[in-house]
Amino acid sequence: MTVVTDLRLRIFRGTDDEVDAIAQILNAHAAADAIDEVWTADGLRAWFGHPSEQFDAARDVLLAELDGRVVATGRTEWVDTRDGRYREYRLYGTVDPVLRGRGIGTALLAELERRQRARAAEHDQPRETVFMTFAAVGRLDEALLRANAYEPARWFIDMVRPTLDDLVERPLPDGLELRPVSPDQHEAIWRANREAFRDHWGGSDESIEQLRRILDDPDVDTGLWLIAWDGDEVAGGVWNEIRPAENEGLGIRRGWLDSVFTRRPWRRRGLAGALISRSLALLRDRGMTSAILGVDVDNPTGAFGLYEAAGFEVHDRFVALRKPMQDAAP
Repeated sequence: MTVVTDLRLRIFRGTDDEVDAIAQILNAHAAADAIDEVWTADGLRAWFGHPSEQFDAARDVLLAELDGRVVATGRTEWVDTRDGRYREYRLYGTVDPVLRGRGIGTALLAELERRQRARAAEHDQPRETVFMTFAAVGRLDEALLRANAYEPARWFIDMVRPTLDDLVERPLPDGLELRPVSPDQHEAIWRANREAFRDHWGGSDESIEQLRRILDDPDVDTGLWLIAWDGDEVAGGVWNEIRPAENEGLGIRRGWLDSVFTRRPWRRRGLAGALISRSLALLRDRGMTSAILGVDVDNPTGAFGLYEAAGFEVHDRFVALRKPMQDAAP
């Protein structure tokens, strides 16, 4: 292995050229590892455009340059887990696959850990501190992380329904109705979605800035969202999404059930099944021929079985990995 010695690591400056370079690296990485994912520069701009306490692109996005060219990118954020135990200092790194095997990923990981260790030192809070990240199972990223003492903490699966034929529409539970989504409902829907995931594993940025990142993504069309109401209360919903650039890049016509949620008082009444069946029909009517969603293998609500019953099949596997920060060498 030829180790790079003149790599320059620096903070993201926010230019369009940098955003374009990040998108190119992310997409080259996904293609090289057969991950069904296509990023757009406009989607990244939406993500970077709303700083919060937990993620600020001007502070938390890192670029690696070689001979003046961006060859790798990384980012950091932190979240508190819902069980009250951990503050996760999350880090993500991606290297241009043409330059794999030259030590860039190792150098990037070390810098991201250094930055997160410094961030943790600024926080006065009682939780355990851990590094945390995600990787596609069986790819080089997972191997690099395991070689650096990261251990699996949770398993996730992407599931695909390979056809949108033979759909059976399921009725909504009595007393519930679907209403078109309007902007004045966005925050209430966001809060209901976040509440529905309170008993799930891990944690997330639940700030209003996170909602704004989602809504500013050009691929997000709230007209595709199916939200069930019980009077003035959001009972549950599905955030459906069609990603044109991803479909074009992969040569498919596939829609995402990006977030399927039911609040506790409305569970075990068939609401999720009804919303899923209607979402599949909606995507079919928009010209899609398949559908995809992600699921926590150990989801406490039994989501995996629900999706299997709706015709979804295992497509790809991902793992969340953690490393105790206090055990990591400075």
